[in-house]
Amino acid sequence: MRRLFLCVLLLAVGCKAQSPNNADLNRKIENQVRVSFGVPPYVDVSVGERTPSSEFQGYDRLVVNFSYQGQSQTRELLVSADGKKLLSVMKMDLTRDPLAEVMAKMDLTGRPVRGNKDAKVTVVVYDDFQCPYCSRLHQTLNDVLKSYGGEIKVVYKDFPLLEIHPWAERAAIDSGCLAKQSAGAYWDFADYVHANGRQIQGEKRPIEMQRSEIDRIAMDTGKRHSADATALASCVKEQSKTDLKASLKEAAGLGIEATPAIFINGMKLDGAVPEEQLRVVLDKALINVGVAAPAKPVPAPGH
Repeated sequence: MRRLFLCVLLLAVGCKAQSPNNADLNRKIENQVRVSFGVPPYVDVSVGERTPSSEFQGYDRLVVNFSYQGQSQTRELLVSADGKKLLSVMKMDLTRDPLAEVMAKMDLTGRPVRGNKDAKVTVVVYDDFQCPYCSRLHQTLNDVLKSYGGEIKVVYKDFPLLEIHPWAERAAIDSGCLAKQSAGAYWDFADYVHANGRQIQGEKRPIEMQRSEIDRIAMDTGKRHSADATALASCVKEQSKTDLKASLKEAAGLGIEATPAIFINGMKLDGAVPEEQLRVVLDKALINVGVAAPAKPVPAPGH
């Protein structure tokens, strides 16, 4: 079954004439569309022929075409038979689950999990190790996991902003090397790097030294978690971008342009979401899958 949401955009586009002149009506439609949709003057707007609507009595269907420098797109509208009202119709297919479709675009195979790996609520974060807002969200998630850890799972994907964060790519690749051997090593590395970004960057430390520091941290982390030192060193030295490119392509397909980007069972949030807001979204996600939300933590005295 489909639900139709109607937005009456434009009223009184004409106030007389039972059968308005097509050219005059099309001009009015074009003007209203330009203003209502914010269409720039240099974009050509053309109004197609009217055909009777099979779904809306008293309205005709028409297609408006927008074109500029060889590129074009269309939008379907409805105009009343008397030429006095214009409607924009959005159809939503309730047989589809758009949030599930978002999650299906993410490849989480082999990615380290924090929390309950069998949880019904999945939090996916597209992360940049050098992004201060990502570091803030990382800490917020760690705090939230103290009470939600048994009901959610957290997975990170890489989306380093190469233009402004010169060692973020290195950290993403090195973290991937650790992830292939130990989930614990991956999260240990993520915790340390997100907490010590300024120290890694240093005071006027050359970029290559910053990248070398990332490599040192990765190797030390692997050692603490009994990783295969030879395999880890080889992976760190190789700096293969295969997995990173796949993650970047995936993020682009999801419309991600900045970090952090968070998806909670497919529902997207942007930026370093405050803990209170994050808890609200997590609670709703849990309720939607039939899981009781955890009790709200009691604030410490003086807070």
